[in-house]
Amino acid sequence: SMPAEEMAMNLLNRLSTLETQRMTWEHHWQEVADYIVPRKADITKKRSPGDKRQELIFDGTAIHSAELLSASLHGMLTNASTPWFSLRYRDTETDEMDAAKEWLESATDVMYQAFQRSNFQEQVHELYHDLITFGTGVMFVESDEDNQVRFGTRHISECYVSEDDQGRVDTVYRKFKMPARAAAMRFGEDVLSQRMTKMLVEDPYSEVTIIHVVRPREERDVTKEDTLNKPYLSCYIDPEEKTVLSESGYDEFPYMVPRYLKASFELGYGRSPAMTALPDVKMLNKMSETTIRAAQKQVDPPLMVPDDGFMLPIRTVPGGLNFYRSGTRDRLEPLNIGANNPLGLSMEEQRRTAIRSAFFVDQLIMGEGPQMTATEVIQRTEEKMRLLGPVLGRLQAELLQPLINRVFNILVRQQAFPPAPDNLKELDLDIEYVSPLAKAQRSGDVQSVMRLFELIGPMGQLDPGVFDYMDTDGMVKYLIKVLGVPASVVRGEDEVYQVRTERAQQQAQQQQMAEMAQMAEAAGNAAPALNAVDDLQQQAAAQEQAAEMEVAE
Repeated sequence: SMPAEEMAMNLLNRLSTLETQRMTWEHHWQEVADYIVPRKADITKKRSPGDKRQELIFDGTAIHSAELLSASLHGMLTNASTPWFSLRYRDTETDEMDAAKEWLESATDVMYQAFQRSNFQEQVHELYHDLITFGTGVMFVESDEDNQVRFGTRHISECYVSEDDQGRVDTVYRKFKMPARAAAMRFGEDVLSQRMTKMLVEDPYSEVTIIHVVRPREERDVTKEDTLNKPYLSCYIDPEEKTVLSESGYDEFPYMVPRYLKASFELGYGRSPAMTALPDVKMLNKMSETTIRAAQKQVDPPLMVPDDGFMLPIRTVPGGLNFYRSGTRDRLEPLNIGANNPLGLSMEEQRRTAIRSAFFVDQLIMGEGPQMTATEVIQRTEEKMRLLGPVLGRLQAELLQPLINRVFNILVRQQAFPPAPDNLKELDLDIEYVSPLAKAQRSGDVQSVMRLFELIGPMGQLDPGVFDYMDTDGMVKYLIKVLGVPASVVRGEDEVYQVRTERAQQQAQQQQMAEMAQMAEAAGNAAPALNAVDDLQQQAAAQEQAAEMEVAE
């Protein structure tokens, strides 16, 4: 492979192109952050950690709406308290074998435990928040010694991305800072550049800039298993001295970079509900500022003061005494500005409504209406799902699928799963989404099946032939699948076959026994007649014998 200096130069040259491509987005992100995510408002503005960032905000509607939508996405897609994915085999025959299914479920359990043990919940929530504000979220997934997996949602300001020919992000440059002492702990003192080594001695707490590059490896030896020949290159660089701090690799792309909405011609970064709402948000903040000023003037009005005859200063404190020349009409009067507060407030309320609808607030929160029936609740939920359907599709492809895949593979390498049945070693797995959102999208299917049942029943009384259309086996299989029923409570295809074979055998045996009993019974009924015939035969034989003896005599 190429020498380290050349590699560092190469990678840094590519970064400058990515930096140029990202510049326009940065101003957009900064504005979104200023008004909607002030805690992340340091993209083009360089701010010191811990400073107050709310100086532009006079109204919190957008901030709360964004938090509500991100919490809703979290609850609907990756809810910690309910299952949100399951695995199945691509090959249907395998998928119907019970042993195979139960192994998969035990593997799924191991995965859920890993997710639960890790910092996934807090990091994925941060990711949803980035998605709906900046339009692009970046999450890093790595193996962890203590908790199996570790997740890190990165601030968009640190990340520069590029897409492959399929439009999926496959390259992430991350530019970040860490204390010099942390860099020494991370990379080892021997590889630090001279500048860093000097800092380590003189000022170990000061921060150094580091660039981490992850992208597909262009040339690798596929026969080798080592980190330098893995499909994705991972390289840490000191950009100031242009040296490589460490080089290794990943088996899968370790970043998930979902975009909320994406125009086909805009490469890399996505757009968001916050961007849609931004004009309204800025307008609302301007209006609120003006309304507050108007209200202040009404509560503490400017004073009209005659140009002479007053002892200055004028005291506006409670109980203040102001002297005027007696015998004159000169008085202090408030200036009535004739502010129309209701107008200002109703205009603001229109903006608030527009902002809330950009973030789907009305649809996501059930209104305080009269008690709804269960059916209405289902319909409302389905409506939510329809609204978020397109986004959901993109999130499954760009976030959940690669995420589950990456975690699965990390756990395989850690040998965290129980040993698989022999015939399962090389099979392809598919991911099924069973989150509340995915379930609600499928609940319509269940209802249509149940509806069919309701309608066919009465028809069957007129003509039993209609039941020939019902494939009850197919129906049961379908319901098990759509409802996401765990394999441990239902039988697999092979088990059902076994149960049915045994039942058929038992029935055959019972039938055989019944036939034998019948024969025996028939024989029993015939017994008296047979006995009579027997007697007759014996009598005849006796007579014959007697006759013979007579002849002989």
